[in-house]
Amino acid sequence: MRPIHAPKSREQRRYRRHLRVRQRVAGTAARPRLAIYRSLKHIYAQLVDDDRGVALLGVSDTSEGIAIEGTGKVAKAEAVGKLIAERAKAAGITAVVFDRAGYQYHGRVKAVADGAREGGLEF
Repeated sequence: MRPIHAPKSREQRRYRRHLRVRQRVAGTAARPRLAIYRSLKHIYAQLVDDDRGVALLGVSDTSEGIAIEGTGKVAKAEAVGKLIAERAKAAGITAVVFDRAGYQYHGRVKAVADGAREGGLEF
């Protein structure tokens, strides 16, 4: 017997997980959402105020002022977390809500979160 629905691609499954996460996680001006995007080569993080629908600030592993300690993508991800925490503190933001965007909380996504915590952001 054949399945009723066609098999879903990896991107479609991640997008559905992301929608489930977003049902519970929303950012405000006082506590913005720290959203992650992970591509095969790079990692991006931004702070989003969902009430107004604007991104407050964003950082990637190619941004200026990033200090990468070590080699590899996990080291870049941790540096992204530290840099976004530094810029958030300069903008007066101390607490955020973490949005893993449907990715597993592991590896580079966890490294961004750990770097942001080291930088002084509260989750």
